[in-house]
Amino acid sequence: MGALHAGHAELIRHARRECDAVIASIFVNPLQFDRPDDLARYPRTLDADLALCRDLGVDVVFTPAASEIYPEAPECTVDVGRLADHLCGKYRPGHFRGVATVVLKLFQIVQPERAYFGEKDAQQVAIIRRMVTDFSIPVDIVEVPTVREADGLAMSSRNRHLSKAERAAAPALYRALLDVQRKVLAGERDAVALKSAAAAAIPHPDMLKIEYFDIVDPHSLQPVDRIDGPVRAAGAMWVGPTRLIDTVLIPRP
Repeated sequence: MGALHAGHAELIRHARRECDAVIASIFVNPLQFDRPDDLARYPRTLDADLALCRDLGVDVVFTPAASEIYPEAPECTVDVGRLADHLCGKYRPGHFRGVATVVLKLFQIVQPERAYFGEKDAQQVAIIRRMVTDFSIPVDIVEVPTVREADGLAMSSRNRHLSKAERAAAPALYRALLDVQRKVLAGERDAVALKSAAAAAIPHPDMLKIEYFDIVDPHSLQPVDRIDGPVRAAGAMWVGPTRLIDTVLIPRP
């Protein structure tokens, strides 16, 4: 959606290594915002984004206006079903319907052979994978590992909104996710206990508010009570007025 950072750059680098031609789309999609204030606050840095794309060897940058993508308010959108019942979808009604709809439109317009998405937005990746399968879209979805700051904070376009104190507190979510990962790999199987302990371990200064912390099946995105195979631990946290998300994939114990 723009405000490109090192995580987006890594997507482009992967594509550049693996593809003959690379197209980047930059479009702040109004259909996926559940709050008008969030849409208004989303950073827009098109000149810098274009410079980054040029430096990384992108062949085409597609930057449509909202009126081009949605000449009329859409009546037909993508129903993402139970994949959006938990994690971010539970707290952002309609968000993933908007994501899936615009991604489907972009696939139709651009006709790519491969599309690259970041692991941090794991629910988004799972939904797009399922959409591609269910609609028989000839696109390979490539998931690229999350790029992080030195202290573990996942790269995000929203990080620029953080004050100095908020930025210092923000890695608490990732530390909690790593703690869950360590305990599972050490033999803990009770997902309910793990979630409770992880949420309790995140400091609760006035600036931090946990929205959710969950452990789910990595494909169906449904919560698990007992860990018997690979799972994904994921959380969302408000740091002041800024919402951040993060996730780690935990392999089969």
